[in-house]
Amino acid sequence: MRDAALLVLLPVVAWAQGERATKEMESKSMYIPEEIRTVAPALDKYAQGPIAELWKRPGLTPRDRSIVTVSALIARNLTGEMVNQMNLALENGVKPSELSEIITHLAFYSGWANAMSAVAAAGSVFAARQIGVNQLPEASPSLLPLNKEAEETRATSVENHFGKASPGLVRYTTDILFHDLWLRSGLAPRDRSLATVSALIASGQAAQIPYHLNRAMDNGLTQTEAGEVITHLAFYAGWPYAFSAVAVARDVFEKRSQ
Repeated sequence: MRDAALLVLLPVVAWAQGERATKEMESKSMYIPEEIRTVAPALDKYAQGPIAELWKRPGLTPRDRSIVTVSALIARNLTGEMVNQMNLALENGVKPSELSEIITHLAFYSGWANAMSAVAAAGSVFAARQIGVNQLPEASPSLLPLNKEAEETRATSVENHFGKASPGLVRYTTDILFHDLWLRSGLAPRDRSLATVSALIASGQAAQIPYHLNRAMDNGLTQTEAGEVITHLAFYAGWPYAFSAVAVARDVFEKRSQ
């Protein structure tokens, strides 16, 4: 009985923790220029200069930049700025349903705990904007058509390389990720790839970038846009992560041009 009671209470406890986390995020997320100047005047100079200029660069639309930024914050669990950037994303044309879908997608590419932090932040944003469940994606929507040839190639390669080492991982990769998650219609394939590549760069997962950058470009991301994603993430993930990514991206671009 005690275990059953705990199971009933867990969602309530999780909700309360989420509420507290949301309030903490809201208090931390409002960076006022005067506050920056009292701590780091030079940082304010860069915020007013290069950061402001970055968002106006023509290589990516403001909507794309918001997808890149929110994805990077989720990937690194940087909750302090999530509320601000999620609000900006909605103002830049990212739909609530798309923001919801990005969080769901990155639960698998950045980890469940990071997604829970993002849920708390988005919950605050959605509540303030009166965004209801009716504006969010269905739990089990009609799926996009599967590219059977490409999927067979991917599945065969993964099975040959990793099937004996971790059969469970291989099965879940096929069943959950590529036969379900990637086929959800709430986020366009290009945007789903954009979020994935951004998360991989921001978390330093260089070994995973080639496959997903190629997939992103197959889904419509141009080389110019991919290069601009890396430029953008130099500011939001850090220069070392950007330079690790650009070396990998260069190889992808060269191989695709051959």
